[in-house]
Amino acid sequence: MPEVPLSDELSTALAELFRALADPNRTKIVHALAHGEVTTSGLAAVLNISLPAVSQHLRLLRLLRIVKPRREGRLVYYSLDDRHIRLLISLSITHLQEEQSRSGSAVHLGDPERPG
Repeated sequence: MPEVPLSDELSTALAELFRALADPNRTKIVHALAHGEVTTSGLAAVLNISLPAVSQHLRLLRLLRIVKPRREGRLVYYSLDDRHIRLLISLSITHLQEEQSRSGSAVHLGDPERPG
């Protein structure tokens, strides 16, 4: 049992963070930005996602301070807001790769609320 329980405020913020990262396209965007700054159109091209979709995903990620913009002339470059997001993604990928190696197949976590 943890010494200090998680506050309601922190618990809600943590759930919002994981909810934002639960979308596969947003996860791809965050992973791409873990390797450096990219423009909106650059993300759309690399990830094969429409420009309007990338913009919508970036808007939500900006609101949650997962990514931050930097304007240079007419271009807007995006990067991760801090090193913690990069670490979270890196640790998550490592965890899934280890699970995949252990099980010998792709990891499908399923619904944590449903047994089996």
